[in-house]
Amino acid sequence: MSRPGGDLPVPPGPGIPEGLTIPAGELLERFSRSPGPGGQSVNTSDSRVELVLDVAGSAALTEGQRRRALGRLAGQLVDGTVVVVASEHRSQHRNRVAARERLADLLRTALAPPPPPRRATKPTKGSQRRRLDAKRQRGQTKALRGRVRGD
Repeated sequence: MSRPGGDLPVPPGPGIPEGLTIPAGELLERFSRSPGPGGQSVNTSDSRVELVLDVAGSAALTEGQRRRALGRLAGQLVDGTVVVVASEHRSQHRNRVAARERLADLLRTALAPPPPPRRATKPTKGSQRRRLDAKRQRGQTKALRGRVRGD
């Protein structure tokens, strides 16, 4: 778990075997009033947290990681930056922790390599034979459903 205001550790995973640490200087935290629960202090405390990371200009990412992250996060980026918002908790501290965890998970999935392509396979001879036998059997069953003729 990362400490709010400090560096953001991203745990090891596919694409980042040693893990990753985003320096605190590359993260920007903004606070605002949360629309969620809060009791009496809901209109006075800035508990909503926006965590901003400039993916395009991050020095913590290698060039390959940056390209992969920009490609995967293309729908969520605004001018090369990704914004993660947390406002589900009543305290600012818990929202800061939640936003940092969410950003770490987002980066971890964005930096994972794509799955290997599917290899097409042919049906086995036995499965083809069983399918054709079943079709023949169904055809015979339906052929016997005809009108009964008396000779």
